[in-house]
Amino acid sequence: MDIEVLVTGAGPTGLTLAIELARRGVGVRIVDKAGTYFAGSRGDGLQPRTLEVFEDLGVLDAVLAEGAPQAPVRAYLDGEFAEERRMSPVLEPTPDVPYPNGWVLGQSRTEHILRERLAGLGVRVELGTELTGLSQDERGVTATLAHGGGERTVRCRYLVGADGGSSFVRKSLGVGFPGDTDESVRMLLGDVRADGLDHGYGHWFARAEDPAAGVVLTPLPGGDWFQFAAPLGGSDAGTGLDTLRKLLDGVRAPAGVRLRDLTWATVWRPNARLAERFRVGRVFLAGDAAHVHPPTGGQGLNTGVQDAYNLGWKLAEGSPALLDSYESERLPVAAGVLGLSERLLRKYTSGAPDAHYRGADTRQLDISYREDEGDGLLPGDRAPDAPVLGVTGSLRLFDLFRGPHATRLTFGAPCPGPEPGVHSYVVLPPGCSAGEDSVVDTGNHAHAAYQATRGTTVLIRPDGYLAGRGGGERRSE
Repeated sequence: MDIEVLVTGAGPTGLTLAIELARRGVGVRIVDKAGTYFAGSRGDGLQPRTLEVFEDLGVLDAVLAEGAPQAPVRAYLDGEFAEERRMSPVLEPTPDVPYPNGWVLGQSRTEHILRERLAGLGVRVELGTELTGLSQDERGVTATLAHGGGERTVRCRYLVGADGGSSFVRKSLGVGFPGDTDESVRMLLGDVRADGLDHGYGHWFARAEDPAAGVVLTPLPGGDWFQFAAPLGGSDAGTGLDTLRKLLDGVRAPAGVRLRDLTWATVWRPNARLAERFRVGRVFLAGDAAHVHPPTGGQGLNTGVQDAYNLGWKLAEGSPALLDSYESERLPVAAGVLGLSERLLRKYTSGAPDAHYRGADTRQLDISYREDEGDGLLPGDRAPDAPVLGVTGSLRLFDLFRGPHATRLTFGAPCPGPEPGVHSYVVLPPGCSAGEDSVVDTGNHAHAAYQATRGTTVLIRPDGYLAGRGGGERRSE
């Protein structure tokens, strides 16, 4: 084999997957047919679960340093201030949810941070390298890569298509991509500077007779940039700065607001599609190659990142059952998230008063792979965080989970015997002394989060989901 895993597509999904593989010592190459890196905000909303993933990957500090919280939005009708509102409530962190609120960071900056992390692991993105052919057999995949006017073949054990909605990989596999594109809705999106606007707020401008058909300017971190979004209707006026200015004039924005320095723009149409399969033999689909979403609710990028987070450790371990579980776990999740995005889009296009409100269902903290019905924390659920005290000082359970290993927690009883690839800890009640393999549950937060009594054992997968639990007696708190 030339390489263990070949990843095509160097967006957030492909980069996350490459990091997951590289930090486990798996040989990985990541290629992208683009000649330059994407420059634009596009998917700029990071959900709470994605922040947890980024903490595990070692990039959260950079994401928080470069990004910003979601800003409140000031709404104007016919140029007059009408109200201030938020897309979602601001929540306080809790012991089990350390990052309860969404975070704003332009997609190009997110990708830059992920590329830097990947480079630190010895892997760099190969730009201008396009997958032009693939075939597979029982032992591996043969990929044809075009670069610099020539072609060469690469032999890999697995190939992952993270190459976007028009995925060459998906089409080569003959995997159906049912869904639809709504041509009746067209939005102009772009990154632009704006004079006369407070960068600490989003700004919604609309006509009083049609408040739903407004222009919104959302602040982007790192300067005086805004993401511009406006409905185009049947207009074909192009994507230049003059078009943005005309759209803003049409909603009677206050005098003094002036746009300049447009750096990126695109016309977006609602596109909702779901691949019929996420795996064919040794080839996998992830991110937009497997599912595309309307941007309503900010779900697309986040779902792709978590596809990669689910797939990476399974590819590293390579067992048939684990590889089979990628599709059985992630396809239903993608279908559910797609349904959520479509429901929010319908609210938006219908002009519902709460069309821009985002509830808890958009945070992706409640995504579960559980097979059993029931109350409480079950295998397949996200493993909650909680504060604990170790021999080196104050910790969180997420500190214990961080890394490419699985984690076993045993509450108030000796750990079972050692197991390869598993880090084991005894969780003790407050007042006990912690040994090298023990932590003290400060305030019984961990016991409450895991509904644990003495002897309960919980196994957490490398991607932060419960793999199983046993012993003790479950109780409701």
